[in-house]
Amino acid sequence: MKSLPQISESEFEVMKIVWKYAPISTNEITDKLVKTTTWSPKTIQTLIKRLVTKGVLTYEKQSRVFVYTPLVNEDEYIGQESNSFLKKFYNGNITAMLSSYIDNDKLSENDIDTLRSLLSQKNKKGGK
Repeated sequence: MKSLPQISESEFEVMKIVWKYAPISTNEITDKLVKTTTWSPKTIQTLIKRLVTKGVLTYEKQSRVFVYTPLVNEDEYIGQESNSFLKKFYNGNITAMLSSYIDNDKLSENDIDTLRSLLSQKNKKGGK
């Protein structure tokens, strides 16, 4: 798997909007983010430009409007970040991570039931 560019938490907020609504214009991104953040339109435009520079977004000029689409798949990016977190804090050991969450009451009964269900489904499919 190719290594994807690192993006900040703020840039990730922009990407969540683009992933959900692409293709999407600068004004549409700005309209959505000013409702959920304290950022100015100028700040949002700066974040968009950074994402283009990092190769995470691409754009097409349609008339006088810039329309953005992601160059990075959301699931792929989140998977990379999850793996990075797991390696950094748990030496790549998912069992240690889950044990830590369980020991510190970070998982609800519903979370545990969901994990059981996911593991059960994986076993039925003949997972690794």
